[in-house]
Amino acid sequence: MLGWSDFAKKQPLASKVIVNSIVKNRLTHAYLIQGERGTGKKTFAKLLAKTLFCEQRNDENPCNHCHACRRIQSRNHPDVHWIEPDGTTIRNEQIDYLRKEFAFSGVESTRKVYIIDQTETLTTHAANRLLKFLEEPNITSTAILLTEQSQAILPTIRSRCQLIDLQPLDEVTFQQKLQQLDDEHISEANSKLLSALTTNIDDALKLHNERKVYEIQQLVADLFHILNTQYEERFLFIHERWLSTLTEKEEQELGLELLLLACRDIIHTQVGSGQSLSFFTKEDSVLQETTERFSNKRLVHMLKSILDAKQKWAQHVNPTLVVEQLILQL
Repeated sequence: MLGWSDFAKKQPLASKVIVNSIVKNRLTHAYLIQGERGTGKKTFAKLLAKTLFCEQRNDENPCNHCHACRRIQSRNHPDVHWIEPDGTTIRNEQIDYLRKEFAFSGVESTRKVYIIDQTETLTTHAANRLLKFLEEPNITSTAILLTEQSQAILPTIRSRCQLIDLQPLDEVTFQQKLQQLDDEHISEANSKLLSALTTNIDDALKLHNERKVYEIQQLVADLFHILNTQYEERFLFIHERWLSTLTEKEEQELGLELLLLACRDIIHTQVGSGQSLSFFTKEDSVLQETTERFSNKRLVHMLKSILDAKQKWAQHVNPTLVVEQLILQL
């Protein structure tokens, strides 16, 4: 049963702020919930809506099983309105519809809530319409605006909302969450790799299910093996395997990112930093042979070269040229 105490395990500061407002009966008329994908913005919105409408609330926590809570969870409560992008934007007509709905009293109570997802996608005209709506707050209405990019929202809208900033999940918590997904069977090693790349559940599952990330992981390990045992063949490896495998832009970016993670693991192992590994496991033979073969100075140079390559790639330098220049420096 999800309540604010459960949400606090992932977002302690945000939970503390909102619970304090609930206990003191000081909830405001508008909230701007900012956070990356996967940080719980929609969960927060539903919890707050349930708290406002719950018929059997236990202190600050909604019961989650009354008629109101169940309908909010399934998004069919008549007094809780969800607005989401129509295509790529939230249009004037959607905000106009909202304003008309809120001109009337609630269907089942005097209170109404509206939740706007991806608020940053409001068109300029829609944002101005929303601003006028916020400037004339109804004592019985609550706005919950969700966004990944609060800076993309009109400053005048931001100033009329209480900002709640949701923090990314820490890697350990995220790894545990991935491993506990019953249908996915994500191993501890794979969860560590995925958490080093993203702390968004949907993105991690996409990477895991597409499997390309693991193919590229093996490719990077093979490259380090070549650097250890057949150094003069490294340029041939790049042309015969790397470039032929990483043909898409996303794959090229992921290749450089995994190369960076691998190099960091090797450096951490060599200096005995105690840092948790994300690319290799402690028993990996490639990790051991690279740690023994390469000096710390060379590994640090390697790391800098990979970072430079990532920067060039981001600047749209030809991907083949980027990786050819990189391999000459490794």
